[in-house]
Amino acid sequence: MHIAFLISSLSKGGSERVLVNLADYLVNRGHQVTVVTQYQKEDEYPLNKKAKRILSDITAAETTGSRIRNFYRRFMKLRRIWQNPRGDGEKPDIILSFIGMNNFMAIITSRFLKIPAVVAVRCAPHTEYTTRFMRNAANFLFRFADGVIYQTEAYHSFFSDAVNRRAIVLKNPMNPAFFRPRYQGEREKTIVNTSRVVSYKNQRLLIKAFDRIAEKFPEYELIIYGEGDMRTMLVDEVSELGLSGRIHLPGPSDRLHEVIYRATVHVLSSDFEGSPNALIEAMLLGLTCLAVDCAGGGPAELIKPGKNGLLTPLNDVDKMAENLQYLLENPDIAAQMGAEAHQLQEALKIEKIGADWEKYLMGKVK
Repeated sequence: MHIAFLISSLSKGGSERVLVNLADYLVNRGHQVTVVTQYQKEDEYPLNKKAKRILSDITAAETTGSRIRNFYRRFMKLRRIWQNPRGDGEKPDIILSFIGMNNFMAIITSRFLKIPAVVAVRCAPHTEYTTRFMRNAANFLFRFADGVIYQTEAYHSFFSDAVNRRAIVLKNPMNPAFFRPRYQGEREKTIVNTSRVVSYKNQRLLIKAFDRIAEKFPEYELIIYGEGDMRTMLVDEVSELGLSGRIHLPGPSDRLHEVIYRATVHVLSSDFEGSPNALIEAMLLGLTCLAVDCAGGGPAELIKPGKNGLLTPLNDVDKMAENLQYLLENPDIAAQMGAEAHQLQEALKIEKIGADWEKYLMGKVK
């Protein structure tokens, strides 16, 4: 089977990480993989060398002063890619697109080419399709997709019945590096967050909660791994709180599975999430996890409160601080939650999840 992926770039985000993980699995299974991106960034996830990469954006020389003409040229360039992506005269067997407008483009550019197109909604739908126009377009165009992939059951409430009839919930293929034995030694006195530093990830909530308990636990530090447009502002806020020696924002890490492996608690503070990779990765490592019960439903589908982690209400600084304090004051209970979270490995083995995606995609090939 020849699978053509469509995504904007392979920059370091959850959707891009899932695509790279899935592409790697499919290549290793003997399938042909072509990844089409609109552009290429400097800091991206590495793609399996056996997969082909194609850029679909029009060049500077092809760009005109007309937005309509530029759109038409992008449309035709992508359509030509579908007709012959590897230069061998063969079309792909199936197109799988990720995120927002890419999903629209996959459907409309592949029409009448007899190539099935499957679209994947990767974020909480109300954040991926923010305006009334976008929502109406998704509910209309997705009826022409050959398949729609959701991250959680909660997505069904956003889309029409006609779209939901085409939809399936598939779990994220995860990076095998996070599948390792749970650390058994003395843990580092650290609380970690591993999300992009952007507004909806709401690390401000976590910083405020840590500020509430910092004096009670002077040996603990908060480390926020990630990059984003909120990072400078958060560094300034930490300085104003007088916690620069206790709260650190070192940026992203290519060795995340190693640098957080011995942490005491992992916190997901987001305002909305689909199926959050950051939380899943921490659970796979066996960390004690605390997450906001946010829109999109992902954390609530993963965490059974009191058993394999804790949930805290949206934007509730007091409750987050209370939950953090409880976990730090009760290390034995926290350790039991981490050990239970570690059991998620069995359900999310790449051999199982990758096979679910492979079977679904193969079932759509005509």
